[in-house]
Amino acid sequence: MKSKIIIIGGGFGGLQLAQNLDEKLFDILLIDRLNHHQFQPLFYQVATSQIEPSSISFPFRKVLQHRRDIRIRLAEVQSINSAENKIQTTIGEFEYDILVIAAGCKTNFFGNDEIKKNAFSLKTTHQAITIRNTILENFEKLLYIDENEKEGLFNIVIVGGGPTGVELSGAFAEIKRDILPKDYPRIDFSRLQIILLEGSQHTLNNMSNMAKNASEKYLKDMGVLVRTGVFVKNYDGEIATLNNGEQIKTKNLIWAAGITGNLINGLSPELITNANRIKVDRINKLSGYNNIYAIGDIAFMETPKYPHGHPQLANVAINQGKLLAKNLKSLILNKKTVQYEYQDLGSMATIGRNKAVVDLPFMKFKGYFAWYIWMFLHLMLILSVRKKLIIFINWAMNYLTKDSSLRLILKGDDDK
Repeated sequence: MKSKIIIIGGGFGGLQLAQNLDEKLFDILLIDRLNHHQFQPLFYQVATSQIEPSSISFPFRKVLQHRRDIRIRLAEVQSINSAENKIQTTIGEFEYDILVIAAGCKTNFFGNDEIKKNAFSLKTTHQAITIRNTILENFEKLLYIDENEKEGLFNIVIVGGGPTGVELSGAFAEIKRDILPKDYPRIDFSRLQIILLEGSQHTLNNMSNMAKNASEKYLKDMGVLVRTGVFVKNYDGEIATLNNGEQIKTKNLIWAAGITGNLINGLSPELITNANRIKVDRINKLSGYNNIYAIGDIAFMETPKYPHGHPQLANVAINQGKLLAKNLKSLILNKKTVQYEYQDLGSMATIGRNKAVVDLPFMKFKGYFAWYIWMFLHLMLILSVRKKLIIFINWAMNYLTKDSSLRLILKGDDDK
């Protein structure tokens, strides 16, 4: 008889697990509140009108067409009842023999509800579209609002100098230089400020000194106002107040300063870290539970190489999903399992046209070649060959023309 396995979340880890499980051994149920997989590394390009949302969104039923054994349900998981091997969801209760939590993470506002209420996040395709809609609408408003209201619209503030913040800042800087003056010839875009705020002393603080220094130089050369060693204490939708008392008027504040796990009620509090990640052993099993596992961003695995847990990267989630599929099969067949360890392949970030930084274990480089490597590796991670081609064509046209035709404000008739 097949073991009933429920996978919560269809991100990089959950989808890889589902695709690699043996259909002869497992009855597979994938639960997600969305009907599609989202390619998060390119959200910033949707937010800045460089690619369409559909290019990085992959319907589960299309991706898994070849796996007729996998059932899919759209629901939000509310709680786990480990004593009875059940989960409670918004569409009812489901029983499991094995449960895998691959719920990923969400934006961390560090307990500040006022910032959460008023700032933009960039963790879903919908949020990327919201940023695109709002920024474009604000440019339209600049054509008719009173002069004393314009300052807040002319300031785009990005909080967090990690890869997302750096990539967003660079993309907005290129739009300011190459596109907006052509779209809005009656607006003086020399007044438009892209402000990047980072609490540590450097952008890309988790990368090499070369990457830190190069990213800051690239951004400053592109006209981005980079402020390090400062953080936002509050934001009311009109004014961002910094820790040094300074205030910045803005109606465009994008929060990219951290993430926290999407926790589900019912797990032992001792397994939850300060960042809301779930502690797991070397085969991704939760301590104290015989049949519950966690993979991807939400999993916290201590190893000799990574005593503070693995980085929350797509490659970690993908490889954990693949290995867990093998280990679950081994457990059912009473074979030996394999412990997981992340092999660091490096990290990278793009800042703009011909500008990127790459940290590999054996070398570090920047510039055009780094930019090319960044594009190639991200294209390889896209699930569909058709969408790889669409994104490549968009990138090629943007490169040749320094323009795009994707600046659409998509709203319903009843939207305000």
